[in-house]
Amino acid sequence: MEIVLLTALGVGGATVFGSLLGFVFKRPSRRFNDIVLSFAAGVMLCAAIVGLIVPSITDKKGSILITIAGILTGAVCLNLIDKLVPHLHKMTGVDIEKHPHKTEDLNKVLLFVIAIAIHNLPEGIAAGVSFGSENTAHALTIAGGIALQNIPEGMVIIAPMIASGISKKRTLLIAMATGIVEVVGTLIGYFAVSISQAILPFALAFAGGTMIYVVSDEMIPETHSHGNERFATYSLIAGFILMLGFDHLLG
Repeated sequence: MEIVLLTALGVGGATVFGSLLGFVFKRPSRRFNDIVLSFAAGVMLCAAIVGLIVPSITDKKGSILITIAGILTGAVCLNLIDKLVPHLHKMTGVDIEKHPHKTEDLNKVLLFVIAIAIHNLPEGIAAGVSFGSENTAHALTIAGGIALQNIPEGMVIIAPMIASGISKKRTLLIAMATGIVEVVGTLIGYFAVSISQAILPFALAFAGGTMIYVVSDEMIPETHSHGNERFATYSLIAGFILMLGFDHLLG
Protein backbone atom coordinates (compact mmCIF):
# COMPACT_ATOMS: atom_id res chain seq x y z
CA MET A 1 0.00 0.00 0.00
CA GLU A 2 2.86 2.38 0.82
CA ILE A 3 4.37 2.01 -2.65
CA VAL A 4 0.96 2.75 -4.19
CA LEU A 5 0.63 5.95 -2.16
CA LEU A 6 4.16 7.05 -3.05
CA THR A 7 3.50 6.30 -6.72
CA ALA A 8 0.21 8.22 -6.65
CA LEU A 9 1.98 11.23 -5.16
CA GLY A 10 4.83 10.86 -7.64
CA VAL A 11 2.53 10.67 -10.67
CA GLY A 12 0.49 13.67 -9.53
CA GLY A 13 3.58 15.49 -8.32
CA ALA A 14 5.15 15.23 -11.77
CA THR A 15 2.49 17.63 -13.06
CA VAL A 16 3.30 20.07 -10.25
CA PHE A 17 7.04 19.71 -10.94
CA GLY A 18 6.44 20.48 -14.60
CA SER A 19 4.34 23.48 -13.58
CA LEU A 20 7.17 24.85 -11.46
CA LEU A 21 9.50 24.53 -14.46
CA GLY A 22 6.93 26.46 -16.46
CA PHE A 23 7.40 29.47 -14.17
CA VAL A 24 10.97 29.86 -15.45
CA PHE A 25 9.55 31.58 -18.52
CA LYS A 26 8.19 35.03 -17.63
CA ARG A 27 6.07 37.27 -19.87
CA PRO A 28 6.30 35.01 -22.93
CA SER A 29 6.05 36.59 -26.38
CA ARG A 30 3.20 35.68 -28.73
CA ARG A 31 5.57 33.55 -30.83
CA PHE A 32 6.89 31.76 -27.76
CA ASN A 33 3.36 31.19 -26.51
CA ASP A 34 2.29 29.75 -29.88
CA ILE A 35 5.33 27.46 -29.95
CA VAL A 36 4.74 26.21 -26.40
CA LEU A 37 1.02 25.71 -26.97
CA SER A 38 1.73 23.84 -30.22
CA PHE A 39 4.24 21.66 -28.40
CA ALA A 40 1.52 20.92 -25.86
CA ALA A 41 -0.85 20.06 -28.70
CA GLY A 42 1.67 17.54 -30.02
CA VAL A 43 2.14 16.04 -26.56
CA MET A 44 -1.63 15.79 -26.09
CA LEU A 45 -2.22 14.34 -29.56
CA CYS A 46 0.35 11.60 -29.03
CA ALA A 47 -0.90 10.93 -25.49
CA ALA A 48 -4.47 10.71 -26.80
CA ILE A 49 -3.63 8.26 -29.59
CA VAL A 50 -0.75 6.19 -28.23
CA GLY A 51 -1.37 6.46 -24.50
CA LEU A 52 -5.16 6.36 -24.36
CA ILE A 53 -6.96 5.27 -27.54
CA VAL A 54 -4.64 2.41 -28.57
CA PRO A 55 -4.63 0.89 -25.05
CA SER A 56 -8.43 1.22 -25.04
CA ILE A 57 -8.69 -0.90 -28.18
CA THR A 58 -6.09 -3.48 -27.12
CA ASP A 59 -7.44 -3.91 -23.57
CA LYS A 60 -8.88 -7.39 -22.96
CA LYS A 61 -12.23 -5.92 -21.97
CA GLY A 62 -12.19 -3.36 -24.77
CA SER A 63 -13.44 -3.34 -28.34
CA ILE A 64 -13.46 -0.98 -31.29
CA LEU A 65 -17.10 -0.07 -30.56
CA ILE A 66 -16.34 0.81 -26.93
CA THR A 67 -13.39 2.90 -28.06
CA ILE A 68 -15.42 4.75 -30.70
CA ALA A 69 -18.21 5.38 -28.19
CA GLY A 70 -15.70 6.68 -25.65
CA ILE A 71 -14.04 9.04 -28.14
CA LEU A 72 -17.35 10.48 -29.34
CA THR A 73 -18.71 10.82 -25.80
CA GLY A 74 -15.53 12.58 -24.69
CA ALA A 75 -15.69 15.04 -27.59
CA VAL A 76 -19.39 15.79 -27.07
CA CYS A 77 -18.86 16.14 -23.31
CA LEU A 78 -16.08 18.67 -23.80
CA ASN A 79 -18.22 20.53 -26.32
CA LEU A 80 -20.87 20.89 -23.59
CA ILE A 81 -18.23 21.87 -21.02
CA ASP A 82 -17.05 24.53 -23.48
CA LYS A 83 -20.42 26.23 -23.07
CA LEU A 84 -20.04 26.17 -19.26
CA VAL A 85 -16.46 27.52 -19.20
CA PRO A 86 -17.52 31.21 -18.97
CA HIS A 87 -19.13 30.37 -15.61
CA LEU A 88 -15.73 29.26 -14.28
CA HIS A 89 -14.03 32.63 -14.66
CA LYS A 90 -14.26 33.34 -10.93
CA MET A 91 -11.76 30.58 -10.18
CA THR A 92 -9.14 32.45 -12.24
CA GLY A 93 -9.34 35.62 -10.17
CA VAL A 94 -9.45 37.75 -13.35
CA ASP A 95 -12.04 40.54 -13.30
CA ILE A 96 -13.76 40.11 -16.67
CA GLU A 97 -15.75 43.34 -16.24
CA LYS A 98 -12.52 45.34 -16.00
CA HIS A 99 -10.73 43.27 -18.64
CA PRO A 100 -13.39 42.16 -21.16
CA HIS A 101 -10.73 41.62 -23.85
CA LYS A 102 -9.38 38.67 -21.84
CA THR A 103 -12.64 36.70 -21.99
CA GLU A 104 -11.80 34.74 -25.14
CA ASP A 105 -8.27 33.90 -23.95
CA LEU A 106 -9.60 32.70 -20.60
CA ASN A 107 -12.18 30.48 -22.27
CA LYS A 108 -9.50 28.77 -24.35
CA VAL A 109 -7.09 28.35 -21.45
CA LEU A 110 -9.73 26.94 -19.10
CA LEU A 111 -10.92 24.45 -21.70
CA PHE A 112 -7.31 23.35 -22.20
CA VAL A 113 -6.77 22.91 -18.45
CA ILE A 114 -10.07 21.04 -18.06
CA ALA A 115 -9.02 18.62 -20.82
CA ILE A 116 -5.71 17.98 -19.02
CA ALA A 117 -7.57 17.33 -15.74
CA ILE A 118 -10.11 15.01 -17.41
CA HIS A 119 -7.41 12.92 -19.08
CA ASN A 120 -5.45 12.68 -15.82
CA LEU A 121 -8.24 10.69 -14.14
CA PRO A 122 -8.19 7.58 -16.38
CA GLU A 123 -4.38 7.79 -16.49
CA GLY A 124 -4.37 7.60 -12.70
CA ILE A 125 -6.89 4.75 -12.80
CA ALA A 126 -4.61 2.89 -15.24
CA ALA A 127 -1.68 3.26 -12.83
CA GLY A 128 -3.81 2.08 -9.90
CA VAL A 129 -5.18 -0.91 -11.81
CA SER A 130 -1.66 -2.00 -12.74
CA PHE A 131 -0.77 -2.19 -9.03
CA GLY A 132 -3.93 -4.21 -8.43
CA SER A 133 -2.53 -6.86 -10.77
CA GLU A 134 0.30 -7.42 -8.23
CA ASN A 135 2.97 -7.14 -10.93
CA THR A 136 4.90 -4.36 -9.21
CA ALA A 137 7.64 -4.02 -11.83
CA HIS A 138 5.11 -3.60 -14.64
CA ALA A 139 3.07 -1.19 -12.50
CA LEU A 140 6.10 0.99 -11.78
CA THR A 141 6.96 1.09 -15.50
CA ILE A 142 3.45 2.29 -16.36
CA ALA A 143 3.48 4.84 -13.54
CA GLY A 144 6.93 6.06 -14.59
CA GLY A 145 5.75 6.62 -18.15
CA ILE A 146 2.71 8.54 -16.95
CA ALA A 147 4.86 10.67 -14.63
CA LEU A 148 7.31 11.55 -17.43
CA GLN A 149 4.42 12.52 -19.66
CA ASN A 150 2.99 14.75 -16.93
CA ILE A 151 6.14 16.89 -16.66
CA PRO A 152 5.85 18.57 -20.09
CA GLU A 153 2.06 18.74 -19.64
CA GLY A 154 2.56 20.64 -16.39
CA MET A 155 5.04 22.97 -18.08
CA VAL A 156 2.84 23.90 -21.02
CA ILE A 157 -0.25 24.90 -19.04
CA ILE A 158 1.61 27.63 -17.11
CA ALA A 159 2.50 30.12 -19.85
CA PRO A 160 -1.03 30.30 -21.36
CA MET A 161 -2.62 30.84 -17.94
CA ILE A 162 -0.21 33.62 -16.98
CA ALA A 163 -0.57 35.21 -20.43
CA SER A 164 -4.36 35.27 -20.01
CA GLY A 165 -4.04 37.33 -16.82
CA ILE A 166 -4.29 34.64 -14.11
CA SER A 167 -2.01 35.37 -11.16
CA LYS A 168 1.00 33.13 -10.53
CA LYS A 169 -0.46 31.92 -7.23
CA ARG A 170 -3.78 30.89 -8.79
CA THR A 171 -1.96 29.41 -11.79
CA LEU A 172 0.05 27.16 -9.48
CA LEU A 173 -3.06 26.16 -7.50
CA ILE A 174 -4.95 25.26 -10.69
CA ALA A 175 -1.95 23.27 -11.95
CA MET A 176 -1.75 21.44 -8.61
CA ALA A 177 -5.45 20.60 -8.86
CA THR A 178 -4.87 18.83 -12.19
CA GLY A 179 -2.18 16.74 -10.48
CA ILE A 180 -4.45 15.90 -7.54
CA VAL A 181 -6.98 14.48 -10.00
CA GLU A 182 -4.36 11.91 -11.02
CA VAL A 183 -3.61 11.00 -7.40
CA VAL A 184 -7.33 10.39 -6.83
CA GLY A 185 -7.52 8.29 -10.00
CA THR A 186 -4.58 6.11 -8.91
CA LEU A 187 -6.20 5.38 -5.56
CA ILE A 188 -9.57 4.65 -7.19
CA GLY A 189 -7.90 2.22 -9.58
CA TYR A 190 -6.07 0.40 -6.80
CA PHE A 191 -9.05 0.02 -4.47
CA ALA A 192 -11.58 -0.89 -7.16
CA VAL A 193 -9.60 -3.03 -9.57
CA SER A 194 -12.49 -5.17 -10.79
CA ILE A 195 -14.75 -2.17 -11.42
CA SER A 196 -12.07 0.03 -12.95
CA GLN A 197 -10.84 -2.73 -15.25
CA ALA A 198 -14.35 -3.01 -16.65
CA ILE A 199 -14.72 0.72 -17.34
CA LEU A 200 -11.07 1.45 -18.15
CA PRO A 201 -11.31 0.98 -21.97
CA PHE A 202 -14.21 3.44 -22.18
CA ALA A 203 -12.56 5.86 -19.74
CA LEU A 204 -9.30 5.84 -21.72
CA ALA A 205 -11.11 6.48 -25.02
CA PHE A 206 -13.25 9.17 -23.37
CA ALA A 207 -10.12 11.01 -22.24
CA GLY A 208 -8.59 10.59 -25.68
CA GLY A 209 -11.68 12.12 -27.27
CA THR A 210 -11.55 15.17 -24.99
CA MET A 211 -7.90 15.77 -25.85
CA ILE A 212 -8.39 15.44 -29.62
CA TYR A 213 -11.34 17.86 -29.38
CA VAL A 214 -9.24 20.49 -27.60
CA VAL A 215 -6.27 20.09 -29.96
CA SER A 216 -8.45 20.51 -33.05
CA ASP A 217 -11.00 23.03 -31.82
CA GLU A 218 -8.83 25.35 -29.75
CA MET A 219 -5.09 24.77 -29.79
CA ILE A 220 -4.29 24.46 -33.52
CA PRO A 221 -6.54 27.38 -34.60
CA GLU A 222 -5.08 29.56 -31.81
CA THR A 223 -1.45 28.85 -32.68
CA HIS A 224 -2.05 29.38 -36.41
CA SER A 225 -3.68 32.79 -36.15
CA HIS A 226 -0.70 35.06 -35.40
CA GLY A 227 1.63 34.45 -38.34
CA ASN A 228 3.63 31.72 -36.57
CA GLU A 229 2.12 28.77 -38.44
CA ARG A 230 5.43 27.19 -39.52
CA PHE A 231 6.97 27.40 -36.04
CA ALA A 232 3.75 26.06 -34.55
CA THR A 233 3.59 23.11 -36.95
CA TYR A 234 7.14 21.96 -36.24
CA SER A 235 6.63 22.50 -32.53
CA LEU A 236 3.54 20.26 -32.62
CA ILE A 237 5.55 17.58 -34.44
CA ALA A 238 8.34 17.91 -31.85
CA GLY A 239 5.87 17.43 -28.99
CA PHE A 240 4.37 14.40 -30.72
CA ILE A 241 7.81 12.85 -31.33
CA LEU A 242 8.90 13.46 -27.73
CA MET A 243 5.87 11.64 -26.31
CA LEU A 244 6.24 8.88 -28.91
CA GLY A 245 9.84 8.43 -27.80
CA PHE A 246 8.84 8.23 -24.14
CA ASP A 247 6.19 5.65 -24.95
CA HIS A 248 8.62 3.53 -26.98
CA LEU A 249 11.39 3.64 -24.35
CA LEU A 250 9.04 2.80 -21.49
CA GLY A 251 6.72 0.46 -23.38
